[in-house]
Amino acid sequence: MEEKLTDQEQARVDKLPRYEELGVDPFGSRYDWKDRICDIRAKYADMDGEELAAKNVEVDVAGRLMAIRRMGKASFVNLKDEYASIQCWLGRDVVGEESYTIFKLADLGDIVGIRGTLMKSHTGELTIRVTGYTHITKCLKPLPEKFHGLTDTEDRYRKRYLDLIVNDDSRRIAIMRPAIIKEIRRYCDDLGFIEVETPTLSPIVGGAAARPFITHHNTLDKDFYLRIATELNLKKAMIGGIDRVYEIGRIFRNEGIDTRHNPEFTTIELYQAYGDLRSMQEWMENLLKMLAKKILGTDKVTWGEHELDFSVPFKSISMCDAILEATGIDFRKEMSFEEAAALAKERHVPLQESWNSVGYIIQAFFDEFVEKTLIQPTFVHTYPIEVSPLTKKTEDPRFVDRFEIFICGMEFANAYSELNNPFDQRERFEAQLAAKGRGDEEANDMDLSFLDAMRYGMPPAGGIGLGIDRLCMLLCNVDNIREVLLFPTMRDEK
Repeated sequence: MEEKLTDQEQARVDKLPRYEELGVDPFGSRYDWKDRICDIRAKYADMDGEELAAKNVEVDVAGRLMAIRRMGKASFVNLKDEYASIQCWLGRDVVGEESYTIFKLADLGDIVGIRGTLMKSHTGELTIRVTGYTHITKCLKPLPEKFHGLTDTEDRYRKRYLDLIVNDDSRRIAIMRPAIIKEIRRYCDDLGFIEVETPTLSPIVGGAAARPFITHHNTLDKDFYLRIATELNLKKAMIGGIDRVYEIGRIFRNEGIDTRHNPEFTTIELYQAYGDLRSMQEWMENLLKMLAKKILGTDKVTWGEHELDFSVPFKSISMCDAILEATGIDFRKEMSFEEAAALAKERHVPLQESWNSVGYIIQAFFDEFVEKTLIQPTFVHTYPIEVSPLTKKTEDPRFVDRFEIFICGMEFANAYSELNNPFDQRERFEAQLAAKGRGDEEANDMDLSFLDAMRYGMPPAGGIGLGIDRLCMLLCNVDNIREVLLFPTMRDEK
């Protein structure tokens, strides 16, 4: 079925033959620009008109036309490139009759090249006096109206290409995210960590508690899972002798979509041989402090209504102590599952049928009463063994040497003193299989190849997984994970 065009779209399409009559390809070809508008502004914005005239600064830029003000024989346009925008003045007598005729076909959104010299307008605005105008690509659809813009949130995420054109903040975030990842990578490399790549497809579910996506390998005639973590393969690399190893990559979990969760997301997982949980705490705290300074230029980070102070040592507290502070209930004491379940019922904490020990209830109490209260960066450590199948035990065998870091009620990273006893590890896998048999869709499978690798000797190690999307939310000061994902997963359009 032929697409029905709006009147504005049809008017733009009708101009295409006119370009061809003038010998111009409406969809253009290579253009060798040499200047970024942000650099031009940084260097020349503070100069007055006389200085600019004396210097005769020539520039050559390319970008989109975001405003056009025609005045007969002369016109002003605003040109926007990747980083900034600038005003341009086109005089017919300066650019020539032919170029000005081509310019008169221009619409908002067209991509053009502009050469010229810098000047100041009568209002003191830095302006390019255009001496050369090149049409590059025709924009066939009108941009959103200037003052209302593209404001519908779903449309912004679904049409991110258009969002980037018209919303400067979306473009800022899109550029800021790779800068953050670049600094994370540099930080790790400077500490002697080696980045590796591990498979996205896995024959088993392992490395985390999560519901997987399933796909089918036609050649092998076997179902595979999109990885829910990179943990086990990275540990195999460490067993093989890469003592400090990490991977930045995509993870896939078949779970809900909301302001904090997307089914595919980016993490860094990192393992340090001969380290422990304290090694990871130092790595994490120093990383956050470094990023605040490098990316934001400050150690006072604003996120929504909260001001976070990264200049002071981060708070550290055990899960049971945090629950005790919030509820008065001390889960460090020995108690039966029935006693813990009675406390949960009394405090209206929902239970799941697959739970059969106190550790699950401790985690549920933390989720219900503590997590949302942790505003300043806080390490919560010493977790129940039931919710941490890959972690070394503490002196109390009911708990393991694990922390998560919380900021503004959101978990950012998960770290362990890694379990390296293959017999203990096998028991944990068996407990996970039992949980899966009771209906826990997030329980791990038995990874026999990892157990075999462990029997060759895995050094004691600290390990951490950090959610990069949430970290970008924090540093970009946005409250929705889809703001920091260039193309987030979306429900079907109604």
